[in-house]
Amino acid sequence: MDTAKLLKNSNEQTLVLPEEYQFSGDEVYLKKIGNVLILIPKDHPWQSLFESLNLFSENRWHHFDA
Repeated sequence: MDTAKLLKNSNEQTLVLPEEYQFSGDEVYLKKIGNVLILIPKDHPWQSLFESLNLFSENRWHHFDA
């Protein structure tokens, strides 16, 4: 597992991401679940969902059919 550096300055904290984890754009959405922080690119918030759709097989949705 890779790590990132946390820097504290007054009342703010900065997360320094390794190059392979950096985002395009200037902002990300944040979601905190327990002690886990999720960062979502603000310019393409749904992209990771769309890219993961092929992980779901057709028969997983059979109980949702009308």
